[in-house]
Amino acid sequence: MAKAERTEIFDVPAEKFYQAIVDYNSYPDFVDGMKAVEVSGDNVKYTLSLIKEITYTLKMSHKTNQEVAWTLVSGDMMKVNNGKWTLKDLGDGRTEVTYSLEVELKGFLPGLGMIEKTLVNTNLPLNMKAFAKRAASH
Repeated sequence: MAKAERTEIFDVPAEKFYQAIVDYNSYPDFVDGMKAVEVSGDNVKYTLSLIKEITYTLKMSHKTNQEVAWTLVSGDMMKVNNGKWTLKDLGDGRTEVTYSLEVELKGFLPGLGMIEKTLVNTNLPLNMKAFAKRAASH
């Protein structure tokens, strides 16, 4: 299992960052590799194209303008996908953003550990910046 946590400060108000996170249907517009999203109540089904296309459903929970957390409901290649965004309003339109993630993929593919590490260590900073850019532009 791969785990990561990253904290950055962005020049975006917490409310705008939160809105970018919970606008799940817009993810294919700005999240690298995201092909489709389907929202059904608290569950969100994602189709992501990395090395191959994978589909997974997460149960989302929200604390308005403070936190968005998730746990894995089902996934064709995932055993674990848990995490959360934590937003701390610093005032002056700045937000401290912490993204925590743990991922474990199913199966015994060669290089599986490297895929997990790439998901959490490489994609994590890129995703944070993509969300910040999206929040700043809306």
